[in-house]
Amino acid sequence: MEINPQPGDHVRPLVSLGGKHALAGGWCRFTEVEVLQSSGPVTIQAADLPNDVLARLTAPRAQIAGLDMASPKVMGILNVTPDSFSDGGQFLSPDKAVDRAMAMVRDGADILDIGGESTRPGAQEVGTDQELARTVPVIEAIRARCDVAMSIDTRKAVVGKAALAAGANLVNDVSAFSFDAALADVTAAANAPVCLMHAQGMPDTMQVNPTYGDVVAEVTDALAQRVDFAKSKGIPGDQIITDPGIGFGKTMDHNLLLLRSVSVLHGLGCPILVGASRKRFIGTLTGVSAADDRVAGSVAVALAAVAQGVQIVRVHDVAETRQAITMWMAVHSGV
Repeated sequence: MEINPQPGDHVRPLVSLGGKHALAGGWCRFTEVEVLQSSGPVTIQAADLPNDVLARLTAPRAQIAGLDMASPKVMGILNVTPDSFSDGGQFLSPDKAVDRAMAMVRDGADILDIGGESTRPGAQEVGTDQELARTVPVIEAIRARCDVAMSIDTRKAVVGKAALAAGANLVNDVSAFSFDAALADVTAAANAPVCLMHAQGMPDTMQVNPTYGDVVAEVTDALAQRVDFAKSKGIPGDQIITDPGIGFGKTMDHNLLLLRSVSVLHGLGCPILVGASRKRFIGTLTGVSAADDRVAGSVAVALAAVAQGVQIVRVHDVAETRQAITMWMAVHSGV
């Protein structure tokens, strides 16, 4: 019997070995889905979904910044900031930043994410001139050395425009164009892809009692609205990535709920990025206080995301994550 998801319902593909349908045209497969209704989840055959819903879940995703979304991609984090929560100050020097970038490329990074403004919990806004001074020379220097894909991690149109001109390929906006709507126009004019991340509140206050009725539904609906906004600005839908924003206005329980159900986001028809590397909830669960000692926990979260068909994982520890994904893919071939 065909079940038509009602307004407010969401569909979670249930990944299974030997499933009938390829999830987003990638490495995971599924036969059944959960329709997340207000009265509770209902498990049905994916073939009983309306054709348009099933098509969004199964359609192969387009290339993003020259990268094929049919296999997992590793995004290496390069923070050229003094105050990022894990590696603040380590790569503030342009020479050290470029050396770090080249090391991550050698370790298997598919894309580098360069950011000049920390958006960790409690962080204050950085001036545009300072953010430009931190990021643009580093992007230019990396581009002079290699042709790796690069994203600019910024909320500001001026920074995005300069970074794209310097050689960045993609805009990664933690505010999903809500901080500076002009960044959407910049992205569209440059024909650049974008990653739209969900965040509840601003970095300086977002961890002060974040509250949701249904975090999975609310994050999915909010991202759908921002995808529609990006499309209205002329950004093609197949060049939009969505990110649930782990740790951005979420408690530990919110983070875990989102990670368990992240495959719901495939219903938006966009590639998915998950960035949970070294974050506080990993330390809380494992009893590890130092962020750079949370490598094993971070890799575990990345693999959990890959197991739900997430196309991009954003990480500090590229070599470890790449090795783990390679082995996971080899063992789970056919899932």
